[in-house]
Amino acid sequence: MATLDAGIAREAAFDLLKVHNQDAFHIEHGETVEQTMRYFAREFDAENEGFWGIVGLLHDLDWEEHDDDPENHTVYAAELIAAAGGSPELIRAIQTHNSDFNPSLPEPELQMEKVLFATEELTGLIGAAVIMRPSKSVMDFNVKSLKKKFKDKRFAAGVNRDVIRRGADMLGWELDELFERTIAAMQSFAPDRDTFAAAE
Repeated sequence: MATLDAGIAREAAFDLLKVHNQDAFHIEHGETVEQTMRYFAREFDAENEGFWGIVGLLHDLDWEEHDDDPENHTVYAAELIAAAGGSPELIRAIQTHNSDFNPSLPEPELQMEKVLFATEELTGLIGAAVIMRPSKSVMDFNVKSLKKKFKDKRFAAGVNRDVIRRGADMLGWELDELFERTIAAMQSFAPDRDTFAAAE
């Protein structure tokens, strides 16, 4: 597979994220999706791990400033990313994850774009579920617990379950497989990973 150029270094991308996002939650979400994308890149496209990571980091760049206009989410981001030197490939990849809201945006085609589409909302659901656990950790979280939260539409009601289902279909995975893989991805960079490993 060809090497992809984001046109912007990771440090500069993170600075850009912080300029347009003041809420720590949004910055943390960007970092969570970045690390999730890097995890999957190591399996599917290792030479482009950095590119996958920047896609994840900047995927919601414009959300905080334009959350009142969800249809044009990522349209505003395209201008910001281009002005910062980001490549057309980076912009396209980011815009695909909002194609369900805006049909004028490109739909996911590359594995990277499908993974972003499938996991972006799901990482939010997992994060919300983990906070409710006594351990506050993803390390002892499992598919069974996630399925319960997924079926309860009142829990994390802002998470679009249909997007997650569609993402699984794009990847050719059953929901359980998507759940298991995404939990494993988040466990791979959990801050308390070493603590849990030592306790086992």
